[in-house]
Amino acid sequence: MPFKNDSESGNPLPQSGTGKGAIMDGFAPLDSMVETVDNADAPHAKLSELLRQREAHLGKALSIAHGKPLHITHGIGQYLFASDGTRYLDLVNNVSHVGHSNPRVTEACAKQMGLLNTNTRYVYDGLTDYLGRIADTLPDPLSVGFLVNSGSEANELAVRIARAHTGAHDMVVVEGAYHGHTGMLIDLSPYKFRGKGGKGEPEPWVHVVPIPDTYRGGDRDYAAELGEIVSDAGPIAGFLVESMLSCAGQVPLPQGYLADAFEHVRAAGGLCIADEVQVGFGRVGTHMWAFEEHEVVPDIVVMGKPMGNGHPMAAVFTTPEIASSFEEMEFFSTFGGNPVSCAIGMAVMDCIEQDGLMERASELGEIFMTGLKELQAKHDIIGDVRGRGLFLGFELVKDRETKEPAAEEAARIVDMMRDRGVLLSTDGPHHNVIKIKPPMVITDVDVEKTVDLLNTCLSQLFS
Repeated sequence: MPFKNDSESGNPLPQSGTGKGAIMDGFAPLDSMVETVDNADAPHAKLSELLRQREAHLGKALSIAHGKPLHITHGIGQYLFASDGTRYLDLVNNVSHVGHSNPRVTEACAKQMGLLNTNTRYVYDGLTDYLGRIADTLPDPLSVGFLVNSGSEANELAVRIARAHTGAHDMVVVEGAYHGHTGMLIDLSPYKFRGKGGKGEPEPWVHVVPIPDTYRGGDRDYAAELGEIVSDAGPIAGFLVESMLSCAGQVPLPQGYLADAFEHVRAAGGLCIADEVQVGFGRVGTHMWAFEEHEVVPDIVVMGKPMGNGHPMAAVFTTPEIASSFEEMEFFSTFGGNPVSCAIGMAVMDCIEQDGLMERASELGEIFMTGLKELQAKHDIIGDVRGRGLFLGFELVKDRETKEPAAEEAARIVDMMRDRGVLLSTDGPHHNVIKIKPPMVITDVDVEKTVDLLNTCLSQLFS
């Protein structure tokens, strides 16, 4: 049965640690929030009417998540609530990094909106304070930042900066990668151009290297293969790579891969761009930025999604030297770095640091990994379990020897979990990887409940 508005999974909003029933500062207990919702007088639009309006006014390219329409009315912490009263544990929303409707974030937004909102052609404290705070989390010499409104904008800007600095045009990307929805970034996203509706093959200026997937590739020297592709490519502007692969199947990069890959790219005159849009801001648990696990320093770092906890924010950070190459043409983003965005960004950082969310990601990630590996030992359909912190995935296969992807089975498990009140999704080149990347405020109770429900679904489907 789906979660209803009750307390069966414990209080949803801990402050820190893994204690059951703890309440995050500023959040009301779940039951009091539910009472408010249940007694609300405002009528909800019928789902059928909302779908009719979507049909009339939204393009058909926009899809609906989770296999069926869910009329979501509000979110609290790690939970989403539907108009029928069903409470869903959200395990896929890495945008609401510090929890849906986080009170410190919403308060900061409202307070700053009531004072000032303008653009970066004016001087105001919030802009430099925020840029300095982010810079302090990055290794030297990554100290110069550009603020924009989405990961797509940030990745496109990063490529422009790399081209301005190197004088080259070509780019290197990883198979299965997704970097954004602009025209340029679709061309830099094999996940898109090799997928449904795509052209199939890359543009001549795009060089695609294999997914460094040790589960499927074994002991292949992926960095050496990248080196060969880079040397054959001629002059390149840069290598755009996620510090942990997301759409490619929740794939952690092998140790040594980034260091060797960066060496090959720099030898060819290119810059190394770390895309931290999905995995940054402490999600991996051990470090603020996932590239730090590999003891490398990129030339450019791109960040987004969790930065504003649902408010559109993103950034590019680079070195003073590289930034100086981008000074000939003025750069301006109307909304990038506005005072409201900076206030929200500061509140998100406060939550990460004061609530110990990075440490919490490490603790809960270990609990999750242990539970998933126990499921792997019980269910042959789970071929691999992987990830770091609260960025995890498990791959379903029909046969562990052949590793034939079990995409239909993965989709079925996701549907079964949805019907039990837990939201998951699939990804990877074969769409057989179930991914877990929740708000960072989940509890140990949520983890244990999820593992138990997964075991139930797997047992029912494959008994």
